[in-house]
Amino acid sequence: MVGKLGRLGKVGKIESFDKFDFPDFPDFPDFPDASFSSKISPMKIALIACRVLENEIAAHAGAAEIAEGRYYHEIGLHDRPDDLRAQLQRDIDELDTRDDIAAIVLVYGLCGRGTAGLQARRHPLVIPRAHDCWTIYMGSKEAYAAHQAACPQCYYYAPGWMREGRTPSIERLDEMRRELSEKFDDPEDVEFLIETERAQLAARDRATFVDLGTPESPVFIEKAREAAAGLGWGFEYIKGDPALLHDLLNGPWDDARFQVVPPYETLAHAADAQIFRLAPQGTNISK
Repeated sequence: MVGKLGRLGKVGKIESFDKFDFPDFPDFPDFPDASFSSKISPMKIALIACRVLENEIAAHAGAAEIAEGRYYHEIGLHDRPDDLRAQLQRDIDELDTRDDIAAIVLVYGLCGRGTAGLQARRHPLVIPRAHDCWTIYMGSKEAYAAHQAACPQCYYYAPGWMREGRTPSIERLDEMRRELSEKFDDPEDVEFLIETERAQLAARDRATFVDLGTPESPVFIEKAREAAAGLGWGFEYIKGDPALLHDLLNGPWDDARFQVVPPYETLAHAADAQIFRLAPQGTNISK
């Protein structure tokens, strides 16, 4: 749709307009700089997010104008990227009928390429340049990459992940043994799988709790500390940076931190530090 909308260049500026005729589009508000990157007002954004970040979104939304009918999805979809993509596309398609929103914000990262291939309909999509949600917790992909480089053996903890039972602990190993015993009749098969999990955990040596300051954090900090002790790991506390999450919900959507997908274009994976790009016109890229 370069002929009608133009492509978004750096910092969200529109490079070209051939026409200003949008017969099938809703009436968008006037943008002071002809850009999607400025805060959209008074129209609202629609929100599609992973449930692990629900409380962090509530804590750091600020004055964001979020439309009713928020979409929160269970973390298990991350294990099935094709299912995640299909679910998010259904959400986007359903929101296509809404005339009270100006953009759809995705509180996700690349997530195993589960977001690559998403197609915008009438409303632009906005997603942070992130491989996964730890970039959102730490405030930037650069901060996350720096910590990973400094501590490749760290295992990250946060309230939402712990609530969903997705972080390791002695209790989690016991629970896993019970679950596996229900699936497998042979106890040796169960023990083999448990020992495989233990071997993977042995490559780690530190539990790193990243805190975005939700009311539940103090309880989960102590649980993470206890989990680390039980596994024989060290414990590290990091105060997260809510700036990326706040700006995702409120703007501005600068090109350095966010990928904006204009109407009727497709989100694609970029094999560089940008993480996302726009797919070539007329393509449908999912991987």
